[in-house]
Amino acid sequence: MKRILLLFTLLFSLVTSAQKDSAFSIGEWFKFRIHYGVVTAGYATLEVKEAVRNNKKVYHAIGQGYTTGMTKMFFNVDDNYQSFIDKASSKPYQFVRKIDEGGYTKNQEGFFNQDKNTVLVKDYKNNTEKNFNVTESVQDIVSSFYYLRNHPNINKLKVGESIIIDMFFDDEVVKFKLKFIGRETLKTKFGKVPTMIFRPLVQSGRVFKEEESLTVWISDDDNKIPLRIKASLAVGSLKADLETFKGLKNPFMVIPN
Repeated sequence: MKRILLLFTLLFSLVTSAQKDSAFSIGEWFKFRIHYGVVTAGYATLEVKEAVRNNKKVYHAIGQGYTTGMTKMFFNVDDNYQSFIDKASSKPYQFVRKIDEGGYTKNQEGFFNQDKNTVLVKDYKNNTEKNFNVTESVQDIVSSFYYLRNHPNINKLKVGESIIIDMFFDDEVVKFKLKFIGRETLKTKFGKVPTMIFRPLVQSGRVFKEEESLTVWISDDDNKIPLRIKASLAVGSLKADLETFKGLKNPFMVIPN
């Protein structure tokens, strides 16, 4: 579940600004079903609200994930990720990471100083505070999701080309690389949808089979919403499909039957 949420937050959304051609707006809400075949393992939601930071109205993006049914009995997950993002610059002011994944817990807030390129991380579980140096263009895990959807090059990519961004996660700045695979008409519960296919590069090892074990389908329209994520795991495969949504800024392109 942690890595599926990481996907959502890392993967597809861009908070590039409050431009008229932005891929999203306040009120957007997604719900994803995470499943092994027909067995539902849990759900994840993403929502954009409005808040005030530094006397300015900002985007307040909230991502939540949780297990259900038998999965919850064996491995309970209750995750909450948040980001407060400047509407004009797309830079994050603050992040929240409050998670419980089978007993592994974190309770953190991070406060970005955009002038000094630092982030103050308050760890409430361990009662510690620490400053970290970051890059000027750094995103947090949730703001990355929204930033990518508005990326100026997302519609210009050729097959095999990638987008690379800086992301602050687990007390360090990491390079997140997203490779464009191609286009496909995807069958969904909403109908047939033209999509762009991306493959994020992830670290191979204990969970994923290899670096390119994750595949993501996003709508090939002005919304750039994630429709499906497929993860090839060390044991079997896991999918996350868009279950329902509301508040899209742009028309959702579905091919008529």
